[in-house]
Order: sequence, then structure tokens, then C-alpha cells
Amino acid sequence: MKTRHLALAVATGVLAHAAVLAQPAPYANRPVRLVIGFAAGGAADYVARSMSEAFSKAMGQPVVVDNKPGNGSSIAADLVAKSPADGYTLLIASPSSISVNPALNPKIGYSPSDLLPVTKITTSPLVLAVNPATGINSVPELIAAAKKEPDKLNYSTSGNGSAPHLGAALFTLLTGAQMTHVPYKGGSLAIQSVMANDTQVTFGTSPSVLPMAKGGRLKVLAVSTRERSPLVPDLPGMREAGLPEYNLEFWYGMFVPAGTPPAVVKKIYEATTVAMQQPSVKAGLAREGTEVSLSSSPDDFSQFLVSDGRFWVDLVKNAKVKVE
Repeated sequence: MKTRHLALAVATGVLAHAAVLAQPAPYANRPVRLVIGFAAGGAADYVARSMSEAFSKAMGQPVVVDNKPGNGSSIAADLVAKSPADGYTLLIASPSSISVNPALNPKIGYSPSDLLPVTKITTSPLVLAVNPATGINSVPELIAAAKKEPDKLNYSTSGNGSAPHLGAALFTLLTGAQMTHVPYKGGSLAIQSVMANDTQVTFGTSPSVLPMAKGGRLKVLAVSTRERSPLVPDLPGMREAGLPEYNLEFWYGMFVPAGTPPAVVKKIYEATTVAMQQPSVKAGLAREGTEVSLSSSPDDFSQFLVSDGRFWVDLVKNAKVKVE
């Protein structure tokens, strides 16, 4: 009898041990990949690298920033959308890959529904800047120059469907100015082209434009919001600059592949919130004209995207923006 009881106890112990081994390890237990759709040196890259150390501490795992530029950030979005829904491949995205590119290209390889919103992380205005050699010193002067010689001025952007592209499209829609679009694979490349006078105008992101403006290599004219922005207090808003009907700002947010377990989404949301609220992260972003802006929950971010998406899609249609 004792032998039978001993055998039963051993068998039970083996089964219990096997059950423990079969349980998945708690999330997160290995490095996390943070994918961004633009080249190093641009605004998205700056945001990702500014928060990555604090995010890594909050996650308890290394966080690797992975730049996958191209197609207005669609390459990165497509990669993450098709990655395992396990919380180890994340996306920092702007309206470009979530709303604009699907509206521009019906044949794109992913749908916005393939990506699950976690939280908005930042908002900021764009900055309208020109090469100093143009001699343009104000928004009315830019409009006049673009109308006097249509398509002579080239404007650079971080890609088709990017926020700078849409910023310029709204500008031409409202003013009737005609300029030629020259897309690049990232914000830093677009800004470099203006500094080299290969292009003359850009609606760049604050982290890309402001350091170069301080060095005198760019002439900044205004921010893209109607009123002055506390993030860039020395620049006029569009109303003050002479174009009161113009108003545009953009955001970056955190996304995961659809189907990611709710508990994992919750962990990522909480870790992102902790990271973005660190004083060092806030201060670093603010110096470059970017504001931390967190959603109250993943559901709150999802609801925001519904109305925000309508704005960007309407702009694409009204400005007749197309993939070039």
C-alpha cells in the first residue's frame, strides 16, 4: 500500500511540475523591439530614443529601437501588423501610417485594423521653414513667391502621406500656392535638403527644424497651429502670420499587432505611461518642441483615432493628395 501511495505521489508531482513548465513565462521576459517608420535623426526617432531608456526600465527588459523607413512609414506599419501578437514587436506611428497611407493607397499591404492602439504619446506643431538664401522672411512672402513662379519652389517632406506632406498640402489648398513635392525617407534627410538648397521649403517637425534654425541654417516662419504654441513660443501661429484659417498639429502613438492579449496591452500601456511621465523625458522632448500627451486608456486612444482619422482623410481628399 505504501508503495502504491508513493508511486501516486511521485506521479502527481511529475504532472504538477510538467504543468508548471507548460505555463508561458510572464510578459515581458526578453528584449522588446520598438519599430519606427522613419530614418534616424527625425522626430519619430527622437521621440523613440528619448523614451526608450525609461521604457526599458518600466518593462524590465532591453528595448531596441529599429528604424524601418520608407513609403511614408508604411513599411514599418506593415512589418508590425504582420508580427506575432505577443507584445515583443511594437510600433511608434503617426497619422501617416494609421490614417493617411491607407487612404492614399487602397492596395497597401495592411489595414489600420491590423494594428491595436495602446496610447498616444506626444503631440506637436509642425514648423514652416525655408532656406535663408530664398530671401523669404514671412508667410505672405512665401505665398507671393510660390504664386509668382508656380512650381519653382520645392518643398521637402519625410515621405508621401507624412505629416509634413499633409502640412504643405493644406497650405497649398488654402492659399493657391504651387510648389513641387520632393519626398525623402526621413525628416532629417528632408531638412538636410533644405539646408543644401536642393529644396527650399519644408513643414518640418520641431526636433528636425529647431536645432538647425538656431544655427542659422534655416529660416523659420511660423508654427502650423492657428495660435502660438507654448512649445515654440518665439514663433508666430498661423493667425498672427497672416493665414488664420490654417491649423494643424500631429501626434505619435504606440501600437501593437491586433490580437495582442489584453494583459500584455495593459502592461505596455502602463510602462509607456510611466516612461513618458519621467521628468527627464518630458524636459528633453519639450526642448525640441514636442509635448508628452498620453491617452487615459487604450480605449480612449481608439476613440480619438476615429475622429482624428476623418480629419486626415478629408484633407487627403480635399487637397487631392496622391502617391507620387
